[in-house]
Amino acid sequence: MKQRHLLSLKDFSSADIEEVFALAAQMKANPPAHRQALAGKTLGMIFQKPSTRTRVSSEVGMFQLGGHALFLGGEQIQLQRGETLADTAKVLSGYDDGIVARVFSQQDVVDIAKHATVPVINGLSDQLHPCQALADFFTLKELKGELAGVKLAYVGDGNNVCNELMFGAVKLGVQMFVASPPAYQPNQLIVKAAGREAQKVKSAMPTVVTDPATAVQFADAVYTDVWTSMGQEEEKQARLDAFAGFCITSELMGRAKPNAVFMHCLPAHRGEEVAAEVIDGPRSVVFQQAENRLHIQKALLALLLATK
Repeated sequence: MKQRHLLSLKDFSSADIEEVFALAAQMKANPPAHRQALAGKTLGMIFQKPSTRTRVSSEVGMFQLGGHALFLGGEQIQLQRGETLADTAKVLSGYDDGIVARVFSQQDVVDIAKHATVPVINGLSDQLHPCQALADFFTLKELKGELAGVKLAYVGDGNNVCNELMFGAVKLGVQMFVASPPAYQPNQLIVKAAGREAQKVKSAMPTVVTDPATAVQFADAVYTDVWTSMGQEEEKQARLDAFAGFCITSELMGRAKPNAVFMHCLPAHRGEEVAAEVIDGPRSVVFQQAENRLHIQKALLALLLATK
């Protein structure tokens, strides 16, 4: 692994991503073989936002690799009293072998990485969510075999997960369509950046549309996320109105390929972004995605922290 941090898949090559996938597959197939991979190592976890999958996969992952993780909630450390992120990063670098940061602003995780002397993993920011995207593409690879040429349809809010999926798609040769209402489409700067990455590696550029049916047509996988993310609660009713018609129903899934799967990063709101019969139906792979967060996190931690 040439990369020192994981701030976004934009910074990773396809070879870097495949290296993560290969190790994750080994760890999933034979967990006991890696029990001492990070023996004696510690991970500091700065979490400004609530978490289920990112927190548990990081803590359990470190334990299963022989290391130890320390959960540092934003209200439990000196950040709440005005200590800077730069100072926090420098202090934790003296104690820990790596840092996972789940923050409000992407700039926060960039600043932590700038001042840390240990590897930093973006556990989610307002713009990007690389750990989730890695688990999603790893899941697709398990299901489809090869990722090149796979069509992924993302229907819903152009949020941090959508942004990161676009970067991962162009690196892996996945054809990605995004369907969002005009006011909720993914950040245009990120769409353009993903397009430039696609040109570099001669991959398909992400396509952004406003019609869910267009995006889903002949898709191999249909993906959605909550319409109202953390910190947007006051916008909930406006978002419910704007996303009318964007729910993943059985009818909409019928436009995808017969063997298409349904994906969601969770938590999910049944009856809003997805119908219960879809997420709880036979085409849903959401819990395979969730489990794979652990295997991907373990691979990332081993690759980034082992050489520290």
